[in-house]
Amino acid sequence: MDIIPNLFPALPEIIVLISSLVILLAGVFYEKNNLRNSIRFSLFILFILLFVIVMTNHIPNETFNGLFVVNPFTAFSKLMIILSSIFSILLIKPWLKNQSINIYEVPVLILFATLGMMMMLSANDLISLYIGLELQSLSLYVLASFNKNDLRSAESGVKYFVLGALASGLLLYGSSLIYGYSGSTNFNDISLVIANKEVNLALIIGLIFLISGFAFKISAVPFHMWTPDVYEGAPTPITAFFSVGPKIAALCLLLRILYGPLEGIVNEWRQILIFFSISSMLWGSIAAIAQSNIKRLIAYSSIGHVGYALIGIISGTPEGVRGVLYYLLIYLFMNIGTFCVILSMKIKDRYVEDISNLSGLSKSNPVLAFSFAVLMFSMAGIPPLAGFFGKYFIFISAIEADLVYLAVIGLLASVIGAFYYLRLIKIMYFDDIQDTIDSPSSSLIYILSVCSFFIIFYILIPEPLLSYAEFAAMSLFKG
Repeated sequence: MDIIPNLFPALPEIIVLISSLVILLAGVFYEKNNLRNSIRFSLFILFILLFVIVMTNHIPNETFNGLFVVNPFTAFSKLMIILSSIFSILLIKPWLKNQSINIYEVPVLILFATLGMMMMLSANDLISLYIGLELQSLSLYVLASFNKNDLRSAESGVKYFVLGALASGLLLYGSSLIYGYSGSTNFNDISLVIANKEVNLALIIGLIFLISGFAFKISAVPFHMWTPDVYEGAPTPITAFFSVGPKIAALCLLLRILYGPLEGIVNEWRQILIFFSISSMLWGSIAAIAQSNIKRLIAYSSIGHVGYALIGIISGTPEGVRGVLYYLLIYLFMNIGTFCVILSMKIKDRYVEDISNLSGLSKSNPVLAFSFAVLMFSMAGIPPLAGFFGKYFIFISAIEADLVYLAVIGLLASVIGAFYYLRLIKIMYFDDIQDTIDSPSSSLIYILSVCSFFIIFYILIPEPLLSYAEFAAMSLFKG
């Protein structure tokens, strides 16, 4: 046992922790411009983290007596998490200004949530995993309800908290059964016990509860019930954060667990995930059709996208994991760009969320309409945009793993989903103008430009990202 642990592998997490506490205390003692300074310092720290992770986390290492590990897979996952946090803080700045809200703790809470996600991605033990997961969850509960003047925000926070507590209970109960079976909470020890011991009912039940807890975090059907209400009620920039950061973290953590300690029972967990994948793809595509609120529509869309990502996990191959990482990176830019447009939906400085408010947008703001159309085509998987390649590699991995029926169901769900994506484009380009949407802020234009540029010109630079995703996926299989 290490008396003095090697802190170098956990350097990014230590930086986030110390910085978050410094910003929190500084906001108490220096009230002048504390929100603006909190946003600036938080963004500075997150950009520093991108550099630190690239420089330090690409070499496999562990510390804290095996409780904490880093490798190329965790590095790739953390980079996506940090990007989602950067975009979310940039999105929340104009929103807070418009709402005349001066709550400097919001960027700090995003940093704490980021810290929790990074910790759970590097967790190599069920206990350290749970600590990271709860740090993330508690921060998200507060973020969902921080706008005390909005009844919907308070309601979304309460719903998220109650159902999140239920999910934590499921995950803890599953973990306790796995501990009872293996006699250890360490991932390496659990993997060895499963490889050398007969699988029994207690392990299977523990597996079901564990995966059910994660299904809530990723909004997989039938544990999706919180998603539309929380997406609609939470402040829109926070909804943008919910739609990318926690989902990416939970899916990547699910990969680490299923291909790590639970790799020896792949046939058991594959059956559970097949149900989650099919039901999420179909229900996400069908339920979105009836939505009139654009945030609820995107909520159901995200449920469908989770179903597609699960196909790559089910395949059980390095190609499948590479496809999942690749898909999540593209999904990050598509979703952030979409929420830039949603945040641009203001009429006389009042935010609107009804799909009909997009009527005639191509005439009043052709650039915004074009960018949104590009994002919707990409979400639908129309070539040669980035979203097409994300789905392509997912479906190819399923076919190569002899799971052709999953790829076929995914294609059918994509066709159904294309209806409501194309419906939004039809409203923008063919319906008459009802109310003219205000010009978006410069920060929203910059973020939307970055996301649109990535989606359109991605076809010119796919190889470096694909190679990095493959490198990260292979490290997962090498342990």
